[in-house]
Amino acid sequence: MVMKLLLIDDDVFLRDMYAKKFSDSGHKVEVAEGATIALAKINRTPDFDVILLDMIMPGMSGIELIQAIKRDYPQCKAKCVVLSNQGQEEDIKGAKAAGAVGYIIKAESVPSVVVKKIEALVKK
Repeated sequence: MVMKLLLIDDDVFLRDMYAKKFSDSGHKVEVAEGATIALAKINRTPDFDVILLDMIMPGMSGIELIQAIKRDYPQCKAKCVVLSNQGQEEDIKGAKAAGAVGYIIKAESVPSVVVKKIEALVKK
């Protein structure tokens, strides 16, 4: 199954590396460096399968972004998954309370494993 992903991370190196891993696995990837650009892309094309986002970004936090997507774009059925180095319990609980279906800690998973985890989440 080909997934359509929106990857949001302000770290250019990581964003490009994950985008390449997903596209090399046959998925369609769009990228954004922050919440404002991400919301504009969702407004234009709400048909993403997955929105993969960082917790710490310019403009708004990952939790605020998930809340904004759920509130302002009910037509967007994408599964929101956090990919972050913020691994504290309150971060994870907050993201899940906002509507995230998964939380992956960057330091604990190499990019190819992240792709597999996202593919598994989408199949659920």
